[in-house]
Amino acid sequence: MGPLAGLKVIDLTSVLMGPYATQYLGDFGADVIKVEPPSGDLVRNVGPSRSPGMGPLFLNSNRSKRSVVLNLKTTEGRQLLLDLCRGADIVIYSLRPAAMKRLGLSWEEMQAVNPRLIYAGLYGYGQNGRYAARPAYDDLIQGASTLSHLFMLSGSDEPRYVPAAIADRIVGLTALSGILAAVIERNRSGKGQRVDVPMFETMVSFILSDHLGGLTFDPPLDRGGYVRQIASDRRPLRTSDGYVCALLYTDDHWRRFLKAIGQDGLMETDDRFASFRSRMDHIAHVYGWLAEIFLTRSSGEWIDLLDAADVPVMAMHTFETVLKDPHLADTGFFRTVAHPTEGATIAMANPVAMSSTPVAIERLAPGLGEHTIEILRDLGLSQERIGELLERGIVAGPDGVSPPV
Repeated sequence: MGPLAGLKVIDLTSVLMGPYATQYLGDFGADVIKVEPPSGDLVRNVGPSRSPGMGPLFLNSNRSKRSVVLNLKTTEGRQLLLDLCRGADIVIYSLRPAAMKRLGLSWEEMQAVNPRLIYAGLYGYGQNGRYAARPAYDDLIQGASTLSHLFMLSGSDEPRYVPAAIADRIVGLTALSGILAAVIERNRSGKGQRVDVPMFETMVSFILSDHLGGLTFDPPLDRGGYVRQIASDRRPLRTSDGYVCALLYTDDHWRRFLKAIGQDGLMETDDRFASFRSRMDHIAHVYGWLAEIFLTRSSGEWIDLLDAADVPVMAMHTFETVLKDPHLADTGFFRTVAHPTEGATIAMANPVAMSSTPVAIERLAPGLGEHTIEILRDLGLSQERIGELLERGIVAGPDGVSPPV
């Protein structure tokens, strides 16, 4: 029984942003019903897989959910969704609001069915601005929020995207906070509300919290940018046999580091290293100096030396080596689980630990329509009615066919 046990969530999202948020809700104990079209969530087909429609991105963003297939472009499919929402606490969507309205699933229509419903939209742009109708994806939002520009400021010849769906994940987690806040308020007032989480505004806030810099002031004090973060040599440090990630930040870090390498007097003899402020003012020189020093020892030697000096350091992992990280082994973060259709898979734990209501992963990612029959039965539909809906393609069970009823 997780902390959100008893909450029912209707998940109309797809790809990564919304599913990442709803996976957290499911991990925390909510009953998350993932509503998919007959073709399934697009991300089911991304990456290598043992079975069609069960790719790794889907498996890692859709556990703790039940899957039902509804054709929402039909009158009966829409009505079935409204029937699900009648008894739900939260509905989450990632279509543009105009598309939800065309489907007859707007906030006003949903509120009429269930006044206690929290109606959460995760989409590209705030609806009171000129970009409201535009489609949005992670790549577009990375560029628009200045994230790609940061690569150029830090020395790249061209702008780039972070090689991960960072905007999708950040917006998903931001939405999670807004949704849970709305649940708390609904528990006081008894009334649901609309929660809107635009990607563009969320990511601009996320990036500029670090980088608005002197543009915070009117008139500006500089052109923006946190100088340490955009320094061209701010990167994993090359060693004699690989790389390590180290951060010498405070004066105490520097004193202990310099003592450990036999250069105790540097902060007194070189003004560029004397204080936090002076190091920030000469960050290019400081990082360049460190880059040369770290070439003199192996990664293992640096990790041992910096650990002993209590200076922040970590190994730079690859995909393969992080799976063998000893700390993650201690905490049980990775474990091998037997998926009902995919066999042995590596599962990651939810990183949130709760003392009274620990997170327990009880459902692995579902097959397309795996729970259609079960969910329709929960709605009170008869065996005959379910068979009729399956036959007409209004709903679909596993593999698009009806299991025994």
